[in-house]
Amino acid sequence: MAENSPTEILTGAAVLALAAGFFVYASNATGMIGGAGQQHYELSASFRSAEGVNLGTDVRLAGVKVGTVTGLELNPQTFRADTRFTVRNGIEIPDDSTASVSSEGLLGGTFLELVPGGSPFNLEPGAEVIDTQGAVGLISLLMKFVGGGGDGGGSDAGTGGGDDTK
Repeated sequence: MAENSPTEILTGAAVLALAAGFFVYASNATGMIGGAGQQHYELSASFRSAEGVNLGTDVRLAGVKVGTVTGLELNPQTFRADTRFTVRNGIEIPDDSTASVSSEGLLGGTFLELVPGGSPFNLEPGAEVIDTQGAVGLISLLMKFVGGGGDGGGSDAGTGGGDDTK
């Protein structure tokens, strides 16, 4: 076994180097570790439902990743999900913009979508996005169609209202 010892050591070192390289690559690709010279500023938003949003969830603008979710906690006074997220420097977000929890599809992941408004004034670092739209669960949408019958299928699916049928 002493003859294989240097081979085992070299193999172990190669595996550790490969794992470290993969970790650095994955961290840079997901934005866990900020890229060279790429700075961010932080914003916040409060959602009725942040279902599917976790730390590290993408923040997208026009389908392009511009930041990540850095904090998520329940506000005990308002019973809403207070969310902190970053946006890349150089991307100015108008102060009347909307933040919504969106899904990539039926089986896809969840992301935080920023929809810019038309205001000439921009959000300052640390500011809060006031206009938010929480997550809409797939089951609740299906129940509205199945249980609601012909109540129009309006766009208020995210308001959390009760079922109108008795």
